[in-house]
Amino acid sequence: QVQLVESGGGLVQPGRSLRLSCSASGNIFGISAMGWYRQVPGKEPEFVALFSSGGNTNYADSVKGRFTISRDNANNTVTVYLQMNSLKPEDTADYYCYANVPPEKFWGQGTQVTVSS
Repeated sequence: QVQLVESGGGLVQPGRSLRLSCSASGNIFGISAMGWYRQVPGKEPEFVALFSSGGNTNYADSVKGRFTISRDNANNTVTVYLQMNSLKPEDTADYYCYANVPPEKFWGQGTQVTVSS
């Protein structure tokens, strides 16, 4: 089992920045990748970014060049960050952190990001 706790969402104006955090605890040694999805109510979830255990990153085309995912290992936790710059109104969504622990996938509770003037 892996427990994920997210933080960092909120209301921000277009063009500004926000950083999301996701801390994983539990069976962190089984994690092969962590990342983020986002979902707008009534729409399908959209992949945003991932950070693999090998250090590779991958981004959705819609966020490339604006979002950066990073990871920090400390003690018995793993934290991934999603630095979101140059935010646009279309980035408004609920953002969900996930951790792949094959064959399972664990999810955080979600954090809301609203980009509006």
